Amino acid sequence: MPNKSPGEGTLFQRQDGRWQASIQVNGVRKTVYARSEREARQKLRTLQKQADTGLPNPGKRTLDDLLDAWLESAHNLKPSTRAKYASFLDAYVRPALGDVRLSKLTPDRIQRFYAALPTPSVAERIHRLLHRAFAVAVLWRWLAENPCDRVVKPEYRTERKPVWSQDELQRFFEGATDHWLHPLWALAIVTGCRLGELLALHWTDVGFGGVAITINKTLHRIGDEWVFDAPKTASAVRTIILPAEGIKALECQHAQQEAWQEVAGAEWETWGSVFTGETGKPLFHSTVQHALKRECRRLDLPPVTPHGLRHLHASLLLSEGVPVTAVSARLGHANPGITMRVYAHALKGQDSIAAKAIDRVLVQSGY
Repeated sequence: MPNKSPGEGTLFQRQDGRWQASIQVNGVRKTVYARSEREARQKLRTLQKQADTGLPNPGKRTLDDLLDAWLESAHNLKPSTRAKYASFLDAYVRPALGDVRLSKLTPDRIQRFYAALPTPSVAERIHRLLHRAFAVAVLWRWLAENPCDRVVKPEYRTERKPVWSQDELQRFFEGATDHWLHPLWALAIVTGCRLGELLALHWTDVGFGGVAITINKTLHRIGDEWVFDAPKTASAVRTIILPAEGIKALECQHAQQEAWQEVAGAEWETWGSVFTGETGKPLFHSTVQHALKRECRRLDLPPVTPHGLRHLHASLLLSEGVPVTAVSARLGHANPGITMRVYAHALKGQDSIAAKAIDRVLVQSGY
């Protein structure tokens, strides 16, 4: 006969030897089965918790089900961001845990999964994505709690790569002058723009007689399509004044593009982009990255990525005493705190600059 206590549901052993536990949850009877009385009591306690909190059982939903639903409903994500998340999850999470039911994704299982990932940086990024997906599952009442809240968060500190010295920078400017991508690289160095921002730049974004550019979009390749997205944040929309080298880079690019268009003739594709290939098509990020790597190797320079040119720009400005607020605005950071955190190494000499400035003021004041 079923053992039943008030408010605790029922628990009994069936004729086939299995144990059965049942409880009424929100007017619906929930039933679970177990091989032993102990296991059945554990499952009954889970049902009781659901009855107390009003949280439903995840049922047969798997992690794949959750990830699909989360990505499909995440309308706050830009298409390019959603595509990056999906690619990363497809590569690492789905093969290992995709078919696992949500009810079976315990913290210890997730922790072991993190430990098996190839690098700490991958584990850290996976943790952030899973935490966001499980948070939605809790919001949707698919889960009672976020299992990622009870795992040891993977720690990863970005290794700060050294930037070029002024001598190396001069060697690059002089040695890479004849490369067809030199105008793009030069503009990256003198503006600190992200690669996607420069590839999305149109000639209509060049203003004030060619001495400034307006950053208002980014370019990504999603599947077989080119997608122009809004920048990451509102502060990323900005107008950047160009130094002489930047103006020269745009002039060189305009002349180079006109020559390409003349050769291409009817095959030229009019996108209006500043930086294109020889037939007017937008450039792949990988094209720029691989070419820069080869050019660094040819010039016997420390390898740098297009994003590294952005870091170089910021480090040079800060080392010259440009205020953090000005550098932050030029980079399009959401706030100066981000700039200070990322480029703390370049701010180490600022205190001595401040001391010398105070000395100058006091001397001018007659002290």
